[in-house]
Amino acid sequence: MSIKSDKWIRRMAAQGMIEPYEAGQVRYVNDQKIVSYGTSSYGYDVRCANEFKIFTNINSTIVDPKNFDEGSFVDVKSDVCIIPPNSFALARTVEYFRIPRSTLVVCLGKSTYARCGIIVNVTPLEPEWEGHVTLEFSNTTPLPAKIYANEGVAQMLFYESDEVCETSYKDRGGKYQGQRGVTLPRT
Repeated sequence: MSIKSDKWIRRMAAQGMIEPYEAGQVRYVNDQKIVSYGTSSYGYDVRCANEFKIFTNINSTIVDPKNFDEGSFVDVKSDVCIIPPNSFALARTVEYFRIPRSTLVVCLGKSTYARCGIIVNVTPLEPEWEGHVTLEFSNTTPLPAKIYANEGVAQMLFYESDEVCETSYKDRGGKYQGQRGVTLPRT
């Protein structure tokens, strides 16, 4: 298995692997400095959309992945998301992914956010998975933290095997296949 370069990413994006796709690194929008997104040397920096689910404890609910209470979140549509201290929020990527059968993708947080105490969960995108990536942001600080929509938040690293997998995510009928929008836990 080998990590793939910007050249490979550009070729695969032309075949619909990433939509929308930015061939270079975008660092400014309308002369305003932003957290970068787009193709890097060995990855792709994704943006989060302006749809957020911010965790709240107003219902004093137990967080249970087998019986998740949607009332545990407040829905926000905004250009910024303020995550309460020691809390978390969900968002989704602007980009829609179609992962090739011979490829595994790993989503890692950007250091710009990590240096502020905002952690993005490490998430794999399995062979033949397709959809918007639901991103999980943890605010590990005792202060409110800000996430910017339509700016870079995480990096995708692409690994290609020398052979295709026997059973892909699509073959298994994975529960998050084809997800659009921010997707809550499913069992």
